[in-house]
Amino acid sequence: MLDLKFIRENPEVVRKGLRNKNAADIVDNVLKIDEERRSLIVKAEELKSKRNQVSTQIPQLKKTGKDTTEIFAEMKRVGDEIALLDNNLRKLEEELEDTLLYTPNLAHESVPVGKSAEENVEARQWLPESFSFENDFKVLDHIELGKKLGILDFERGTKISGPGFPLYMGKGATLERALINFMLDSHLNEHAYSEVFPPVLVNKESMKGTGQIPKMEEDMYFIEKDGLYPIPTAEVPITNIHRNEILPGKKLTIKYVGYSPCFRREAGSYGKESKGFLRVHQFNKVEMVKFSKPENSYDELESMVKDAEDILQALKIPYRILLLCTGDLSFSAAKCYDIETWSPAENRWLEASSCSNFESFQARRANIRFKREESKKTEFVHTLNGSGLATSRLMVSLLENYQTPEGKVIVPKVLHKYTGFEVIS
Repeated sequence: MLDLKFIRENPEVVRKGLRNKNAADIVDNVLKIDEERRSLIVKAEELKSKRNQVSTQIPQLKKTGKDTTEIFAEMKRVGDEIALLDNNLRKLEEELEDTLLYTPNLAHESVPVGKSAEENVEARQWLPESFSFENDFKVLDHIELGKKLGILDFERGTKISGPGFPLYMGKGATLERALINFMLDSHLNEHAYSEVFPPVLVNKESMKGTGQIPKMEEDMYFIEKDGLYPIPTAEVPITNIHRNEILPGKKLTIKYVGYSPCFRREAGSYGKESKGFLRVHQFNKVEMVKFSKPENSYDELESMVKDAEDILQALKIPYRILLLCTGDLSFSAAKCYDIETWSPAENRWLEASSCSNFESFQARRANIRFKREESKKTEFVHTLNGSGLATSRLMVSLLENYQTPEGKVIVPKVLHKYTGFEVIS
């Protein structure tokens, strides 16, 4: 959530930031509501002060035998006016909060200005030794490989649940589990994260805290009877670990990593490319989450991207890093890097990870603060998260890049101790 004080003091900066994010200009409306709200607060406080003063005088007047009937009548009128002001104030504050909850975060100054994904900037590529974008044999896509090797069954997954719910079989299931365990171990042992295994159903406050609702509520699954949401990413429960808490400044940066299944309705995606793993409603992901001091958060973002890159370099999977432009940033992000892995069969890059700095946007919604050691001042933390990584499209790149002309799949060396086998044939 944007800081109301910042909007009040920097209206043109906010206008420009919203325009760069292709978002509606809410500045005039927010300032109007805020002015009305503050005017009501002043009036209500004046009347409450008057009521308090008269209340202390009434016992003295009674002692002297004076008639207090008119004073009581006046105080009732004042009380009714205060109640009306408080009710109007509550409505204005609800309107203000609702407007701010639907308003996106502003992009950091280092983010390139652009309208859509076509204007994202490639930061770098990493290609394994002897890699080539040209293949000297017919490359099978992950669906063909999965069917031929008996490791993926999208048809039966559809029968069980519907489209977008993959079924891993045999060595495919083992390979998926191996990927998850390898990534968790790497982040724990090489990158000094602390592991959490969060709930996969969360309440409305948790979803609101990280910015998924109300803006993107139709993309989320919802269990109406219990008022719970299956998580779209482990970012939601892990970030909400510290909701409504004040963290000791000396403990920052806090780094968590956790595995979870993820569930997304993808309500606006019908008609888009949806075969196999390219667009699914359920997938697995290892998520990195950080709670940082504001002055360190952009260094923490760069190190988070590097942590995800280390996974791909260990797996020897070609990838590139994109710096997203303002128009392609997510609702909550101030800056984001996408990590895309190469699919030979699709002949294009596929997004496998996003690493974002939300600055204080989520922390303000979830009320996550920290206390500085020196000044004892309390401030909102900066929150960051990144996929480390999502397995669905990573599996596409792994199967397709590691296939042989005979249609076998070589298992990356770093996964051997987790799979117990080196080849899928």
